[in-house]
Amino acid sequence: MKRLIIATNNQGKVREIKAILGDFYDEIQSLKDAGIHAEVEEDGDSFHANARKKAVEISKIVEGDVLADDSGLCVEALDMAPGIYSARFSGEGANDKKNNEKLLAMVKDKENRRAWFVCALVLANSGEEKIYVEERAEGEIIDEPRGENGFGYDPLFFVKEYGKTFAEIAPEIKNKISHRAKALASLQKRIQEN
Repeated sequence: MKRLIIATNNQGKVREIKAILGDFYDEIQSLKDAGIHAEVEEDGDSFHANARKKAVEISKIVEGDVLADDSGLCVEALDMAPGIYSARFSGEGANDKKNNEKLLAMVKDKENRRAWFVCALVLANSGEEKIYVEERAEGEIIDEPRGENGFGYDPLFFVKEYGKTFAEIAPEIKNKISHRAKALASLQKRIQEN
């Protein structure tokens, strides 16, 4: 039986991954579903380093493949911030609202609002990285939040070709064009090749 442990407890990520990789595995579980209570500190200097650390460390204590991701928002005018610190951008007690407020304050006087979401995925087994993919979704930061869908920086991330923010785009469309969707598609292709 081929098993995949996803190094997350985020059920939204688990559903998305199951939908794309379900044909390759007999069983796909989150850490919680698998009864794993491991905490891996994300102290790497890149999305790849953080995803790799999570996948490799957890793959040392379970049988089967382990998939980890690290993702975030990079804003060109802010020297790629918030970057790997996206989730904790506003400091202690960070949440989506505080992170978005800080981002808006920092880009307020910037002409260049070019930004991209990055998703790094690492598939590991027995303590070794097996596959690494990284993809991104391009957009720009707008002046105020728009939309009710999504989470994180989605209400500020405007996608020109759709004329909407990620939070305004229907989830079924976002799940085809997002950084995570692109990374999962690349991972799926790499799994098929192996």
